[in-house]
Amino acid sequence: MFRARSGLSLAVSLLLVPLTGAALIAACTGSADKADSVAPDANTAPQPFKFENPGGMWMPGQMAQHADNLKKLGLAYDPAALTDPTAFPLGAVVSLGGCTASFVSPDGLLITNHHCVTRYLQHNATPEANLLKNGYLAKTRADEKTGGPTARVFVTTAFTDVTDKILGGLDEIKDDKQRFSKIEDRRKEIVNTCEAGRPEIACTVASYFEGAQFYQIEQVELRDVRLVYAPEAGIGNYGGEVDNWHWPRHTGDFSFLRAYVGKDGKAADFSPDNVPYKPKHHLKIATDKAAPGGFVMVAGYPGRTQRLKTAYEAQQAADWYYSRQIALYEAHIAVLEGVGKDRPDVAIKAASRLRGLQNYLANFRGVRDGLSKGGVAAEKARLEGELQKWIDADAGRKSKYGDVLAQMAAINAEKSKTREHDMAQDELLRASSLLGVADTIVKLAEEREKPDAERKLGYQDRDAKDIEQGFQAMASSFDPDMDRAVFKLYLQRAAALPEAERPEALAAVLGAKTSDLKNDAAIDKALAGLYKSSKLGDTAARVALLKSATPASLAKSSDPFIKLALKLKPLVAAQKARGEAQAGALSALRPRYIEALKAFSGGTLAPDANGTLRLTFGTVRGYKPQPDAPEYTPFTKLSEVVAKGTGEEPFNPPAALIEAFKAKKFGPYLDPQLGEVPVDFLADLDITGGNSGSSTLNAKGELTGLVFDGNIEAMASDWVFMPSITRSIHVDIRYVLWVMDAVDNADHLLTEMGVTPAI
Repeated sequence: MFRARSGLSLAVSLLLVPLTGAALIAACTGSADKADSVAPDANTAPQPFKFENPGGMWMPGQMAQHADNLKKLGLAYDPAALTDPTAFPLGAVVSLGGCTASFVSPDGLLITNHHCVTRYLQHNATPEANLLKNGYLAKTRADEKTGGPTARVFVTTAFTDVTDKILGGLDEIKDDKQRFSKIEDRRKEIVNTCEAGRPEIACTVASYFEGAQFYQIEQVELRDVRLVYAPEAGIGNYGGEVDNWHWPRHTGDFSFLRAYVGKDGKAADFSPDNVPYKPKHHLKIATDKAAPGGFVMVAGYPGRTQRLKTAYEAQQAADWYYSRQIALYEAHIAVLEGVGKDRPDVAIKAASRLRGLQNYLANFRGVRDGLSKGGVAAEKARLEGELQKWIDADAGRKSKYGDVLAQMAAINAEKSKTREHDMAQDELLRASSLLGVADTIVKLAEEREKPDAERKLGYQDRDAKDIEQGFQAMASSFDPDMDRAVFKLYLQRAAALPEAERPEALAAVLGAKTSDLKNDAAIDKALAGLYKSSKLGDTAARVALLKSATPASLAKSSDPFIKLALKLKPLVAAQKARGEAQAGALSALRPRYIEALKAFSGGTLAPDANGTLRLTFGTVRGYKPQPDAPEYTPFTKLSEVVAKGTGEEPFNPPAALIEAFKAKKFGPYLDPQLGEVPVDFLADLDITGGNSGSSTLNAKGELTGLVFDGNIEAMASDWVFMPSITRSIHVDIRYVLWVMDAVDNADHLLTEMGVTPAI
């Protein structure tokens, strides 16, 4: 075992050291806590427990290993409860399929972030009643607005280890593509068996530790989800992209939804006759509010992290991937803003996509800087060298793991030879919503010719309704002019590549000679032909074709996007086959890599985030953005919201908020130390995208806030957690309640959550 020196080296090394008990404290602070390592002097008062979060988005089953630290931090109930995703408090935490939410009443009321309901607001907005700007409050349950046919809440009910069922006997399969196919077939079989006879249950098989472990996850899929309340943008999106990812923050990033079911209590599509869902658990509003140094925990569904990727993959991301995506997002944002500038209806349809792109753009800039300028990629390479030295130092380890890093690097190097071509081709295939619709129709028609069990994942009978509802929901986000402008951008980008990297799909789309591919006139001509006569922009037409299409009928279709999808089929198949072979090869190596990493660490290792339920815990605390900078305090205040206001977006708090502040209508929401209503606070929790909307819990498991962001200085924490600067940003529950009480008069919702309106 090597010893990290200090600073970033220490931060990176935390991925590879024991993370429990006294060893955790020593690793995180650079020395052991006195209370754990030195016999106390009889005349000396006991030292307080010192904790610096080493990072880790922990699976529920791993939480037993953290019981000692949780108790020392003040957890007021049995830590064993955190190992059960169906018990309190985890049973109250749900996935929205991209964000997290939590039940806060016995009648299916959910709390999440404001930015997590953008598509709900978009679905119900019009230029005359722009909910994206003005917000919404349903005064009665009859006024609650549907989120559309694809709105979902997923309530996790079971985790089952199926690693042996997935990986058993794979060593005997030498062909890489066959190995990939076998894994996919086994996952599909497990899912089908899990869902059989249970239409309300959605099952998935999730991969952990880079394919070294697999779990079957069962979830109740609630399909009638309605918008209850979202404050106006001057609260819910205060600061906008100017403040995004930066501290201090003053954003009231909260909103409420409600889940409904049929009268029989089972999941059902939207119907006026449906009734509120009755969750087994719901959270109570905190009696002990957030305070500096206080314990906090977040349970949620984080999306993706890259901490178990290799040094080669980190360096490629630093040198190529993030810079490439940043340029793409900048151009994509400019196109969307240009199309929607003079058309409010298009601006509404573009809102969710635009906000997502802006969020990724800021994030990726931070990640790139952290990997490159911050030295994270270089440090990861150094640490991987330490791992290789440890492997080589023992004959048994060398025999078992000696070649694994080199083989993985060779595969990734081979992938990198065609990375620009492959990425550009993938982008062209996804650039147009209408081409995506056509491709789905073609694939589903082909798969329907097979017995259901033999169909590809995503195209079985279990998927048909979701696909149809996706086609219906597209109406709230599709505009032909916007779609065409985005498609043109991606075609131009592909055409600008060197000829050797230019995707074959480009010529197929344009129907042009190689010499004409850089000609904007050729692009405009091709797009005019595609969009002029296609019927797929019409909801009824695309749904009807989805249901009725056969390979034979599609072969005779005159729709230009259907014809294009058929033309692109062999190109897609060839690239897919190459990707599957590479994935199959890595599937034989990554588990060996993880096994070596676990043995090298000698302690608990957190798997990368993968969209499944995770927990992270720590304390409320500030940070220094630079070593020589003043330390940020961990709370912002209501007076700062008012002082920061300009009356113009994104710093335009509503008049009712300013009036309530000036009238000192603070009620019971004042923090005694701040002397004001707190707005947002910092904690040292380990989060990433997908955690948005996760409830922040206190030591009693009560709701004390909502996490909504991270800090720009630590964007590279998705690759390496950096304890000294990685922070999560939360809206304080007191600000949520104050806005509901003093600004928007949401008394009925406060009462439903067990809070007595006081203003």
